[in-house]
Amino acid sequence: MDRRLFLKSLAGTGALIATSQLPSWGKDRPEVFPERGTWERLSLSYAVVNIGLERPFSVLHLTDSHLAAAYPEESEKKQRLHIRRTQTFGGHQEEALRDALDWAKDHVEFIVHTGDLIDWQSEENFDLVRKYFGDGLVGSVGNHEFTPDMWLSEPAESRDEAFKDLTRNKLQDTYPFDIRFHSQVANGVNFVTLDDVYGYVTWEQVNRFREEVKKGLPIVLCMHVPFFTETIWRAQTRFWIKGGKMEGDGSLAEPVGDYKTQLEDPLTRDFIAYLKQEPLLKCILAGHLHISVEDQFSPTCREYVTAGGFLFHGREVIFV
Repeated sequence: MDRRLFLKSLAGTGALIATSQLPSWGKDRPEVFPERGTWERLSLSYAVVNIGLERPFSVLHLTDSHLAAAYPEESEKKQRLHIRRTQTFGGHQEEALRDALDWAKDHVEFIVHTGDLIDWQSEENFDLVRKYFGDGLVGSVGNHEFTPDMWLSEPAESRDEAFKDLTRNKLQDTYPFDIRFHSQVANGVNFVTLDDVYGYVTWEQVNRFREEVKKGLPIVLCMHVPFFTETIWRAQTRFWIKGGKMEGDGSLAEPVGDYKTQLEDPLTRDFIAYLKQEPLLKCILAGHLHISVEDQFSPTCREYVTAGGFLFHGREVIFV
């Protein structure tokens, strides 16, 4: 099967989006970067994952786009959020997404997005998801997808399945993949995505992953929150903690938040230990931290955290 027929056969599967199916959104806007060439405001990292494929292919990994739109008729609270969060993320989130998609059409076969595509729930944000990805998006949701009104939510975000259940059906109606757990095989590689937005996994996800292993295919795991290593945790604390200078002995800050959950939740801790022993796991793609960092997760798997798409960042991953 030639490349064109191969891509066509994958279109509309509700998983990996074939870039050949993307519409054109226009090139770089000269009024934003008048002296730069096409695509120069994109900042892409690169990775090569050696699997031993007969047919190499490439994927653009995007994450944390943080679209922050709201229709004028939506609530006053959402209008305030639109202004506030547009200022927070620079106001070019949608342009950054369009630039990335246009670049992808010319350079890679597929796109994977690992969450926080929207910054909070609004009808216009949901429509933007449908506009840019339709039925072709694959990836995972982020913690912001579950937030109706950011930190103004009532009830307050409880970081558990009960909070997700409040709007899970609405999200499932918007996103064209199973937001709990999804898999799609492309060119002999099994892309598995799961919702780990509060740092933990569920029994359902663990059992479904083990079923995917039975297929005997190399696995790429895509999720929002990375599985922390010392290197990834150090990078997060260096970036995010105010005054977070490294101690003289190079010691790490104490685990908090998602990292603490991963260390203390028995099911999640055991799942991570299991993954470290699974030779079919070849690559992990994650986001959430808004910085690019990578580390060796296991003897057969390297983990790549990609910086925020709202900053025109992405990562091309070449599978060979």
